Amino acid sequence: MDALSQVTTAQAAIEDAPTLVVKVGSSLLVREDGSIRRDWMAALVDDITDLVKDGRRVVLVSSGAIRVGLRVQGRQPDNLGLDEKQAAAALGQIRLAEAYADCFAERDLHVGQILVTQEDTEERRRYLNARATLNRLLDWGTIPLVNENDTVATAEIRFGDNDRLAAQIAVTVGADHLVLLSDVDGFYSANPNEDAAAIRFDTITEVTSEIERMAGDAGSGLSKGGMKTKLMAAKMAMGA
Repeated sequence: MDALSQVTTAQAAIEDAPTLVVKVGSSLLVREDGSIRRDWMAALVDDITDLVKDGRRVVLVSSGAIRVGLRVQGRQPDNLGLDEKQAAAALGQIRLAEAYADCFAERDLHVGQILVTQEDTEERRRYLNARATLNRLLDWGTIPLVNENDTVATAEIRFGDNDRLAAQIAVTVGADHLVLLSDVDGFYSANPNEDAAAIRFDTITEVTSEIERMAGDAGSGLSKGGMKTKLMAAKMAMGA
């Protein structure tokens, strides 16, 4: 099967998937100044609404709370301590959830917010409780809006990025597909912004050590993802 056929097959499988987890990065959703890209959010909500009204179950994992919270306080995202990031998350999380709730409400859908830490997926009873809640929301036709609980998570118990959190949520709900939305249009052999000869891969069926080296390092600052974490999330999902 050639690459184009593989891509077409993958797209068809996503269109037919009963349960999907969709992850949105802060670079897509939030501007540098911390304001929410309302038009972009509305377009995303339109797509998810179409899926839900077609009988699909969709979980939305969204970043952006810290940057939104810093805007509320009029602070810059430079050299922040853990407590400052946690405080910003507390301010931003409610505003981000409110924006999503309003946007979905215009389309007659409800949002239920779930904040988790890595401990919630590692301790058996908490994991089962989280799974039950997620599945109940999905059964009700509600959109679970998931983020890491930045306000209480310490360095030792953090996912650290929402790509891997999304993969874990996909495993938890038994999703058929995990979709990681990015401002880069695919996986490249090198950073396409720095290497004009970088080659894009349409399909990767095995995450080898060579592929991992191509991904480079994770992101920095408030955007903790990057291609490295997306690849690790894909590897986790493939393993499940």
